[in-house]
Amino acid sequence: MKSLWFSSLLFSFSFGLIGRYLGEVDPVMVAFARLCVAMLVFLPFLRCSTLSVWDWLTLSGIGAIQYGLMYIVYIYAFRWMSGHEVALYTVITPLYVIVLHGLRQSRFHLLYVLAAVLATVGGGILVGRPTTYELMGIVLIQVSNLCFAIGQVEYKLLCERRSIGNSSEHFAILYGGGALMAGVVAAAGGHWRGFAPSFEAWLVMAYLGLVPSALGFFFWNRGARMVRAGTLAAANNLKIPLAVVVSLLVFRESVVWARFVPGTLLLLASLIILRLYRSYVTRSSG
Repeated sequence: MKSLWFSSLLFSFSFGLIGRYLGEVDPVMVAFARLCVAMLVFLPFLRCSTLSVWDWLTLSGIGAIQYGLMYIVYIYAFRWMSGHEVALYTVITPLYVIVLHGLRQSRFHLLYVLAAVLATVGGGILVGRPTTYELMGIVLIQVSNLCFAIGQVEYKLLCERRSIGNSSEHFAILYGGGALMAGVVAAAGGHWRGFAPSFEAWLVMAYLGLVPSALGFFFWNRGARMVRAGTLAAANNLKIPLAVVVSLLVFRESVVWARFVPGTLLLLASLIILRLYRSYVTRSSG
């Protein structure tokens, strides 16, 4: 769980950075650049001998969806929304995780569903009623949320079914799949032409590739391997209050405390319920 908390903290800074410094930069190229940086970070740790051809293909496919397609759609959403709004509209991700995991396992756990609903309601309180209803941005964020949920569930199930070694040994493949997806989209759409971001934008993209992408998703997927599906679902909304706090303190955006406090408490309650239940099950089985 500590890995999920740490990842959420790293993610919380990216929303404001993208909204402020990369709003005019081609989203596909931003996704490609940060994924290439993340792939290079983990390339020295790659251990090919521990993986089968099927593992390579599966990990590449997961990376293409969870990182490549997700980042492209996610960054496009900043054309219609500010940073904190993008963070707030990720509220539905827990339900996607629970539903997808249940469908893949052909079963649902009521407690996990309760945790996901609590997390979603908490995030919904944080969102409140939007003052400007930007349909395109909302749709893009939901597509991004779905891609992120698919990747989390499939990676968790893959690690449960097969022994694929330590995370650091294969994360370059995940990021490589994402970079390949973004590169194909960039080539097909001619996004390479006219791509000349400022030096400041390059620095931000390098930071996003090194910190939220490389470190953030590494610890997130490592944490996903170690927790139950309900905990993973609830943890998806940890970044929302964190992103709001960062936006308030660092990027000087406003926050409605009447929504922030109860929404955050519900998010924490969903995690506490699962924590207490897990401790109870552990004691009972012992």
